[in-house]
Amino acid sequence: MDVMERNLHYFISKHKEIYEAYENYGSKLHEKGGPLDDKTRWLIKVAISASSQYEYALRTHIKKAIRFGCTREEIEHSIMLVAPSGGFPKMMEALLILRDELGDE
Repeated sequence: MDVMERNLHYFISKHKEIYEAYENYGSKLHEKGGPLDDKTRWLIKVAISASSQYEYALRTHIKKAIRFGCTREEIEHSIMLVAPSGGFPKMMEALLILRDELGDE
């Protein structure tokens, strides 16, 4: 278990009710917030995580995107779309994380 996971477990153990409310909000927003399909929602979350340079969320969203049927090419495209608005270095960092998640050399 890495530092981020230990911290999450700590937070849940100390503030379980608040965490559950947060999780419920996120789930409702994801599932009932609008007409976008699962794949599109996960690709957007990948791009947002890449743009904000939040590595833990990016890794999580990449895994979930794959689980919901997104291809490597779709995920890579969503990451590349970060470059014009969020910056080329952020896109390159996210691409490196994607490659690490997929076991690329």
